[in-house]
Formats: sequence, structure tokens, C-alpha cells
Amino acid sequence: MSKTLLYGATKIDETNSAYAPAESLAQFQWKSRVFVVFADRDNSRAARQENHLLADRSALDERDLVVLKVSGVGVRPLFGATDGLDGVAIRRDLEAPEVGEFAAFLLGKDGTVKLKLSEPITDGELFAIIDSMPMRAAESLKPDK
Repeated sequence: MSKTLLYGATKIDETNSAYAPAESLAQFQWKSRVFVVFADRDNSRAARQENHLLADRSALDERDLVVLKVSGVGVRPLFGATDGLDGVAIRRDLEAPEVGEFAAFLLGKDGTVKLKLSEPITDGELFAIIDSMPMRAAESLKPDK
């Protein structure tokens, strides 16, 4: 399985698109983390990813996570409130693979890509990655989280 963690960089090159906030998902910046699943042709890996994530909705809510599924050019919210999203723009901003290929991306609250996946990830693995992020650690210290 290919996993690329991007949040561990010590110096951010703002000219690198991997560290630029995704404009198409700007409505979530500083409010929510976003997990975007790009469906594969037969939808099997996307369905498996969906099942992993939606098994624990309270954990998604606790981590301020919005889950989106992009199939072709359409966008469907799987968890969390969304408004007026453009699948083509999301695909372009995240430099996602061709239509019909599976991929998943985790964006932090700062709007930048923190994780790229070419295979589904379990909810436990994803939550461990989120929980290891500095902003999430700070949130967990607040009494309301």
C-alpha cells in the first residue's frame, strides 16, 4: 500500500502544490479536516474505504472530519455538511489520478494535503495519523473535545 505523509516537513516550500491549500475545498479551511475518496472503476476499493470510515461516525465528528466521495466529476458527501463542491476542481487541486482510479487524500484544517493513499486505510490507522498531528493534539487538550 502506498501512503505518503506530507505533514512532517520541517520547511514548507509554498511553491510546491502539495503544501498549498486546496482552493476547491476552501470552505472547510480552519473548520474541518477533509478526507476525499476518489472512486475506482468498479468502486470496490472506494466502497471498502467508505465502510471503514463510516463505521465510527462519532470518531469522525470528534476529529472534525468531513468525508467526500468523488466519482467521475460528481461529489457526494458521505459525512459532514458540504455546499457547492466541484469534482473537477477538487481532482485538479489535489492532482488526483485519472477518473476511474482509486485514491484518497486527507487535508488538514489548514487546507493542505497531509496524506495521500493509493489503497484504502482502516479507520484506526487514519485516526492514529490524525491524532498524531500537532493541531489535533492541541484540540484534545481542550475540555470540549
